Amino acid sequence: MTPSSPGAPLQVAEILRLREDFPILQTQVNGHPLVYLDSGATSQRPLVVLDAEREFATTLNSAVHRGAHTLAAEATEAFEDARAAVARFVGADDDEIVWTSNATEAINLVAYAFSNASVGRGGAAAERFRLGAGDEIVTTEMEHHANLIPWQELAAHTGATLRVIPLDDDGALRLDENQITERTKLVAVTHVSNVLGVINPVEQLIAAAHGVGALVLLDACQSAPHLPLDVRALDVDFAVLSGHKMLGPTGIGALYGRRDLLEAMPPFLTGGSMITTVTITEAEYLPPPQRFEAGTQRVSQAVALAAAVRYLHDVGMPRIAAHEAALGQRLVDGLTAIDGVRVLGAGIDLPRVGLASFDIPGIHSHDAGQFLDDRGIAVRVGHHCAQPLHRRLGVTASTRASTYLYSTEAEVDGFLDGVSATIEFFGVH
Repeated sequence: MTPSSPGAPLQVAEILRLREDFPILQTQVNGHPLVYLDSGATSQRPLVVLDAEREFATTLNSAVHRGAHTLAAEATEAFEDARAAVARFVGADDDEIVWTSNATEAINLVAYAFSNASVGRGGAAAERFRLGAGDEIVTTEMEHHANLIPWQELAAHTGATLRVIPLDDDGALRLDENQITERTKLVAVTHVSNVLGVINPVEQLIAAAHGVGALVLLDACQSAPHLPLDVRALDVDFAVLSGHKMLGPTGIGALYGRRDLLEAMPPFLTGGSMITTVTITEAEYLPPPQRFEAGTQRVSQAVALAAAVRYLHDVGMPRIAAHEAALGQRLVDGLTAIDGVRVLGAGIDLPRVGLASFDIPGIHSHDAGQFLDDRGIAVRVGHHCAQPLHRRLGVTASTRASTYLYSTEAEVDGFLDGVSATIEFFGVH
């Protein structure tokens, strides 16, 4: 990877050099060079990430926080060094990062901590997590199902009310001062929509929530890989990350939680490795983050994720954000210019990442995706785990193209040509 000056836009030569770090980008699909525009679902991994996991498995593989032998100590050090790397990447302290299997588990961890507190677990320290009739949880109509269904379940378990911030006809959040009130206990919102690609004005929601004493959980799955993220500067209480969307492996995610909140939260999963003392009738738990890390952990995956965030840091998150903003606008402008294409969220006047979803009336998204795949262009089709958003915009599914630091303007242009060819092939105008 070629060093570069901070803040300078990624140049074509640099992107081509970066692409050499990703072996899969050198392959062909259906006789065409792979054009990978599905990074919003799963990003590709550079050699340093692949090598980090393999090196751990071949030189350090051992149980962490358990053994007294040298290999176990070295594995534990690598595991905790990985935690520190991810913490630095998002502006947190080491003990504010909890390892999870994915962001979905991280959100459920918080939801079940609220649920457990609401039935009396956690003692007086957990009082602020207790919910009941009259309390409200606020989320939005654009959320990924992972940041909606856990709150539906929490409301059902506790008697609290789930309130949803609606969307306007373009897909933007319709914010007003009556949505977050003295009854609000938690606001859960996505930083970047995984369907629309827009960067939501979360600062406004965070300020409103904290103004009434409510907590905020930020779904950062589509922002942490693409934008500089500082959880302390944003002043969020919780944030969730997904490793496989940010150059890391599958099976690893993270929860950021403010230290004082993690210390007060009752655990979600229980068992080995998260306790201090156990008797037949009761147990005492470790302090966070280990309190929330029951059982054998995803050690090699954590080490690989640390390699991924170091790689992103070396490229420069401001540079990646600028590159993707340009690609995102190129996607939206190019799709909008094609007769017969409707770009979801095209009219929203907000900054965006390199992602765009669209509908071609008369062509099912799966058919469009298959046609593009025949040309070696990988995109996402379906409802993208956001059925309420699609329903609000009057469609059942869409086709989504999403870029990353290794994507090029030429790939975007080839994709746009493919969309035009799709319309011509199916005879829809």
